[in-house]
Parts: sequence; structure tokens; C-alpha cells
Amino acid sequence: MEKITSFTIDHIKLQPGLYVSRKDKIGAETVTTFDLRLTKPNDEPVMGTAEMHTMEHLAATYLRNEPDWKDRVIYFGPMGCRTGFYLLLAGDLESRDVLKLVTDCFRFIRDFRDEVPGASAKDCGNYLDMNLPMANYWGRKYTELLETIDDTRLVYPE
Repeated sequence: MEKITSFTIDHIKLQPGLYVSRKDKIGAETVTTFDLRLTKPNDEPVMGTAEMHTMEHLAATYLRNEPDWKDRVIYFGPMGCRTGFYLLLAGDLESRDVLKLVTDCFRFIRDFRDEVPGASAKDCGNYLDMNLPMANYWGRKYTELLETIDDTRLVYPE
């Protein structure tokens, strides 16, 4: 079997950042997958499942309600390695094209202090596995990176 694209990235060199992971053609349309990397793989501690679950609920809610982007959002969800998230958007896009969107999304996570959307037994299959204070922490940490990001954290390392 061929090695999938995400396994061809040198995770030893990879730093937290906002990267284009891949672009896929579906008919005439392009879907761009973004790698929202919050921790340095195999070096920093990974995020806990409860905060990632909370961030998933908050980000999905934010992105699907953001007026300029909501119709282009295909998916937002966690990486299995717990070092970040994937964001899939319709369109042939680059990291700089979505920097404001992702920064605003993580500011929303950083500042959110209410009931987590969808955190009920009726709405979620594991609604008790939530950690809003840690989601706020990761939202703050990633926002700080995004607000000062340079090109070395917007393109995968060679």
C-alpha cells in the first residue's frame, strides 16, 4: 500500500502552525485540508481528549455560523495523535487565505465561558467528556501563535 500524505510529513521537524495538508479534486471542485497543529509532535505533551472534544464542539459551531465561510466548511475534527485538528474547506486555498478565520475561531474558543454547544446526552455521544477551562487554555495558546505567525509556520518543513 502507498503511504498516505500525512505520513510523509517529517514530524520531527514539524512545529505548531497552520499548514495546507492536502488538496483534493472532487469533480471540478477542490477541497483543501488544513493541518491546525497546536503542539510539537513527539516533543510536547498532547492535548487531552476532553479539551479536544470541547474545542471540536466550539470550533464546529463557530465555523458553521461564520457568515463568510459557513457554506465552505466541510469538516472540523481532531487528529488521532491529539496534536491538532483538521479543517476541510471547499476551495483551492492557502494558509494565509484562512489565517483570519482560524485566528477568530480560536479567539472564540479562548474567550468562551458559557454552556458548550451540543454538550448534552441528547446532542452528543460522550457529552460528559468536556473540559472548557483547558479548551480556553489551548485556544489562548494557539491564538498567540497565530497572531504572530510567520511563513515558516504556514508551509510544511522540507
